[in-house]
Amino acid sequence: MRKIITYYKAAKEELFKVVFPTKEQIRNALISVVVVVVVVALFLGLVDLILFASVSKFFGD
Repeated sequence: MRKIITYYKAAKEELFKVVFPTKEQIRNALISVVVVVVVVALFLGLVDLILFASVSKFFGD
């Protein structure tokens, strides 16, 4: 039982050391993720379009 209490106290102490991000940091991270996802999606779409056009010309539609 003492081990459980010791573990709980240690976990509680560690929780007080946690620094949670601010709303501005979360917003900036979200914007960064969305921008990167859009750029990668556009790039992959362009590559797919180019490869599709190349293969279609090669095999004669």
